[in-house]
Amino acid sequence: MANMKNLKKITSNIINPIITGIALTLIFATICHAQETVAGWVKYDKNPVLGGSFGTIFDITVLRDGDGYSMWSSWRPQKSVALSTSKNGLTWTDPVSVLTPNADNKWESDLNRPCVVKKGNLYHMWYTGQAAGKSWIGYATSTDGRAWTRMSKTPVLSAELAWEKTSVMCPSVIWDAKAGIYKMWYSGGEQYEPDAIGYATSTDGINWKKNTENPIFKNDPANKWEQAKVTACQVIKQKDGYLMFYIGFRDVDYAQIGAARSADGIHNWVRHPQNPLIRPGDGWDASAVYKPYAIFDGKQWLLWYNGRKGGKEQIGVVLHKGEDLVFGK
Repeated sequence: MANMKNLKKITSNIINPIITGIALTLIFATICHAQETVAGWVKYDKNPVLGGSFGTIFDITVLRDGDGYSMWSSWRPQKSVALSTSKNGLTWTDPVSVLTPNADNKWESDLNRPCVVKKGNLYHMWYTGQAAGKSWIGYATSTDGRAWTRMSKTPVLSAELAWEKTSVMCPSVIWDAKAGIYKMWYSGGEQYEPDAIGYATSTDGINWKKNTENPIFKNDPANKWEQAKVTACQVIKQKDGYLMFYIGFRDVDYAQIGAARSADGIHNWVRHPQNPLIRPGDGWDASAVYKPYAIFDGKQWLLWYNGRKGGKEQIGVVLHKGEDLVFGK
């Protein structure tokens, strides 16, 4: 009996620390995974939803289109804007190039970072054209979202002001029917990751008037996660003002996603108290998370983003039940 008691004691001394270690490891892993998102956002467990063998796909725009979704993405190997479709926003068709570089225009050797607005039966796309280390914004229209016609041989928006440096890119455009104008939020600054966000308006989508107070949204040096830059926003008009999702850069290579609100879309932006909301994980999006684009489908938010691991970017999605994004908590 004494031997049995000693054996049990020895076994207990060996097994208990192992069980405790396993439990602590599982708890730590759960906490780490949870910290990839906060404030009710949850990464889709089958991410990434687009990329893989197609190479880097990044900086997208999405529309509720018919009985499903249409996504226009930046397809790096093709230097083109590509189209994919989905019934549920989670499973996507293979990308197909729909707007390709134009050899006749010296400013659009590489096309990316689109924003598409559907007004009536016409699709409007503002996109980034790049060449010779600079970026500009162009404009095209389409009746079906696939075949596009450029509306100008020259850029509709160019870097002209000191803060814009060499590049303007990442347009986020909405049509304000009440005011009768297009409103654009765009990024300006360095070619490799711009620095801040400006605002412009237009009645025809071609001729734009920049706000004299630009940039209207800048990095907050007091917030370490966005101390370097803020860029690549999406702005959504809501009943009580404007909601912005944006990228914050801790440094030029490490990006996370946050949100802010403003009554008029220009002044007094209030950041979400739990920013950053979307953070790099430990797999396909371990290096950085970029360029958010969100839609509320009536029950939940779907927010698509590009995650990077090393030199490759792919598209993932995060979900948030209910429309309230708990800014006040």
